[in-house]
Amino acid sequence: MKKEISRRAFIVSTCKILAAGVLMPAGGLAVLEKASFAENGSEVTDWRKVWEGKEWGFVVDTHKCIGCARCVKACKQENHVPLDKEVYRTWVERYRETALGVEIDSPNGGLDFPPLEETTGKQFFVPKLCNQCKNAPCVQVCPVGATYRTGDGVILVDDKRCVGCRYCIQACPYGARFLHPETHVADKCTWCYHRVMKGMEPACVTVCPVGARKFGNLNEHSEVREIIETERVRGLKPEKGTKPMVFYIGLDEVVM
Repeated sequence: MKKEISRRAFIVSTCKILAAGVLMPAGGLAVLEKASFAENGSEVTDWRKVWEGKEWGFVVDTHKCIGCARCVKACKQENHVPLDKEVYRTWVERYRETALGVEIDSPNGGLDFPPLEETTGKQFFVPKLCNQCKNAPCVQVCPVGATYRTGDGVILVDDKRCVGCRYCIQACPYGARFLHPETHVADKCTWCYHRVMKGMEPACVTVCPVGARKFGNLNEHSEVREIIETERVRGLKPEKGTKPMVFYIGLDEVVM
């Protein structure tokens, strides 16, 4: 059932957000000081220590991706996204050059790619996911503060606050958000934040058979940091000014 929010409910919710310690810095983006994210069944309140010295980054190597979509299936299983619904936290797109131009497809998020056809043109795969933007439009437009940024740079959704208005879904220039068909609140990739908080990698990274996905802390010596500093990497849609934190290797101009 679709949720609706009244003016009174909006004011009450806003007061609760302010009371919880949400700061609004000059950039206009909400940063949660005391998150409701639970670890080992108990609420963690001293998040500054948890976040100290951390800024996460993600690298996707399009030269390596083979379009197997194991990442898509692992993501759905790990994050309870229905396998029988066409909604995805991550998906894989196939780009093919034909006589009529570039064709792009992603059947069932890449899970149902047909066998590759013989072609004289170029063809390649591009995994997509939430870019965890530094200037995130989804955070800016949320009327109830349900979408927020953590101190280590990950955009999350508080499903207890979300009213399903879809503003964030419309605002995302990457099509990375959707309304969960069962919970009816906004959903998206979180880089498996629940795993990251336990010192683990995102599920999609662990299952990739060719190492096309990399994840790590940019504030310390890590493989991701080294790649960004030494390789030619690019983010999607730089003209949007969102400052995405997913960096692509070998990103073709047609994808931009």
